[in-house]
Amino acid sequence: MDKMIIRGGAPLRGTVELSGSKNAALPCLIAALLTEEPLLIHNVPRLRDVRTSIDLLGRLGVVSRWTGDHDLELHARAITSHEAPYDLVKTMRASFLVLGPLLARTGRARVSTPGGCAIGARPVNLHIAGIRMLGARIQMRHGYVEAHAVNLRGARVWLDTSSVGATENIMMAAVRARGRTLIENAAREPEVQDLARLLKAMGARISGAGSHVIEIEGVERLGGAEHTVIPDRIEAGSLMIAAAVTGGDVVVRGAPLEHLEAVIAKLRETGATVEPVEGGLRVARGAALRPVELRTLPYPGFPTDLQAQMMALLTQAAGTSVITETIFENRFMHALELMRMGADIVMKGPTAVVRGPTALCGAPVMATDLRASMGLILAGLAAENSTELSRVYHLDRGYEALDAKLRALGAAVERVPGEEAA
Repeated sequence: MDKMIIRGGAPLRGTVELSGSKNAALPCLIAALLTEEPLLIHNVPRLRDVRTSIDLLGRLGVVSRWTGDHDLELHARAITSHEAPYDLVKTMRASFLVLGPLLARTGRARVSTPGGCAIGARPVNLHIAGIRMLGARIQMRHGYVEAHAVNLRGARVWLDTSSVGATENIMMAAVRARGRTLIENAAREPEVQDLARLLKAMGARISGAGSHVIEIEGVERLGGAEHTVIPDRIEAGSLMIAAAVTGGDVVVRGAPLEHLEAVIAKLRETGATVEPVEGGLRVARGAALRPVELRTLPYPGFPTDLQAQMMALLTQAAGTSVITETIFENRFMHALELMRMGADIVMKGPTAVVRGPTALCGAPVMATDLRASMGLILAGLAAENSTELSRVYHLDRGYEALDAKLRALGAAVERVPGEEAA
């Protein structure tokens, strides 16, 4: 596996183009299981998680081929297996989303319980409870969820937590169930809305996506469709924070303004300039950064996937910032690595107190999860000397050609061969 060497001190300047959203693309690819006809998905990022999805779908009978740099055709003419094995599901928890569409299409599924980033417990009990309410018989055996259903039927499903994955899994099961399904306390995230747009293009009858109540009227079959994945709001936020932490001036082309309101508000609160420009957003920072209080929340609140990046930024703010993590209970592991670089951070339960500004100093650091890796890169960009980031494979799961994009903005970033193992 590679390492990343970051030499700090250079303000980022220029224009950068966003990739398609990883978190939107993955469920859209999995939706191919719902139809015998082909799907053509545009703006698919070339990421490790996308490759894992293609491999998993291939084991289930889906034929995939790239028709352009970011255009992927998928055709599930026949389902040849009903099992999503541990060796693939353990590396990417989004793989668990095959449960709903496999059941809806074939009446049975055997799916390993998932893995993914080590950022706390992310149980699949909400997925299972919701799909059970649609009439599936489900049992846990030997680390697998085994599900059967002669005919799924519509039901009223209440989610105890507004879970993105559970909302998507239940949606994909319900679109071919008999009758009407209501998903209450549904996740409102843009990625859920994007999946709903694809399913509607395939012939599904869905209303309410983007609200807390999604209504689905099941149909007997779905057809093929063509769909363009939304831009990645987490990559957008990461690059916006990169501009602010380096005191730079960057235009993020394709940045979805309507999906970034909480992020924009907090960046402006720190003193950064954020303004819409043709085709995207411009982020610049000339004055000293101000401290803020930040709480992660489900959409449209501040995303947990940008918490590590904001922590890196707030090490450079003049004063005391407070970050409260409400989504994942184990998502401050990057703070220990930032402290090795000189950050002044005190953690107590779900709260981190960040005092700044501190002169960060380059050091060997280790990524513990996907978004932590980006937070450490941002710290490296603001630090003196060089930072060596190991476990870059986390980064490759969610950021497409990040080193090339940062170099184009003037960052001194390079990948070098490493020896660590995933």
